[in-house]
Parts: sequence; C-alpha cells; structure tokens
Amino acid sequence: MEYFLIILGAVLVNNFVLNRFLGICPLLGVAKSTETAFCMGLAVIFVMSIASVVTYIIYFYVLVNLGLEYLTTVSFILVIASLVQIVEMIVKKFTPSLYNALGVYLPLITTNCAVMGVALLNIDTGAEIVIDNVLKAFINGFASGAGFMIAIVLLAGIREKLERARIPAPFKGFPITLITASIMAMAFAAFGGII
Repeated sequence: MEYFLIILGAVLVNNFVLNRFLGICPLLGVAKSTETAFCMGLAVIFVMSIASVVTYIIYFYVLVNLGLEYLTTVSFILVIASLVQIVEMIVKKFTPSLYNALGVYLPLITTNCAVMGVALLNIDTGAEIVIDNVLKAFINGFASGAGFMIAIVLLAGIREKLERARIPAPFKGFPITLITASIMAMAFAAFGGII
C-alpha cells in the first residue's frame, strides 16, 4: 500500500511540473510535438530513476557515514550530470534525429530542477511519505519521471491541437501555452485531496 501511495503521490498529487512547479523550462520548451515530448519524458524517467537510487546510496551510505552531508548538493549534481551525459551519448548514437529535435533541452536535464528535487525529496526524513530504502527511492524517482512525462505529453498534445485552432493574435504562441499549462496545473490540483 505504501508503494502505491508513493506512485500515486508522485504522478498525480505532487506532480513535479504541475504541482511543485519544478522542471518548467523543458515543459515549455520541448512540448511542441508529442513524439519529442514522449522521448524527452523517457529520458527524464531514466535519469530520475537512476539518480534517485545513486543519490540515495551516496547520501545515506557515504556522506552520512563520513559526516560529509554538506557535500550533498555537489555530489548530487555530479551524479545527475554524469547520467545525463550517458543518456545524451546513447540518444546521439542510436537516434540522431531525436538528438537534433531535442536540441539544447537534452543536456539541460542536468539543470532540470525536478531531477534535483526528487533526489532531495528522497533523503527528506520529514516528508509526508518517508523514503527509507533504496526501492522506495527508485519507485519515487520512476513515478516522478512518469508524472513529468504525462505533463509534458499532455501539453504537447494540446499545443498540437491549438496550432490548428483560431486563437486571437495576442494569445498565439507562448501566451496560450502558459494559459494551457496553468489550466492543467489547476486540473492536477484537484488530485490534492487523495493523499
């Protein structure tokens, strides 16, 4: 039951993009086509899942044991940057067209505050649901990435439809995207009472 609550909380209730407002840059920048958004979502799921496990292990089994908790941020950034480099090399080698479509946003996963947010949330002992083992950290990272992917794919799908809609000139482009994202955030806020 606790694992189900972690998944439900990460995907719907505490969605990093639409509830915690972390990871807005790639949401607004990449969500132009559903295919690109889906691939970006997969990359974020991979990075969040692996980063959650590695950062959890580094924090509790290395930094805490050595009394070096003050190095948390630096060590987490190094782990996340390394994982993003691996993802970037894999995407560039196997799907160069996707690599070109994602452009600058793929390396920007390194600075995606949602990835750092999930890593820090996993070590927060005062959170609503305490992540007290590596499996819970992995599930939280994976579900948080899935929540990110749901948000980015939904926004991309809506933006594709909006391009064919008659929209007043002042609202075309970025303004209608912000309005759409805010309506999505309000819709996801309705899940707040579940947990």
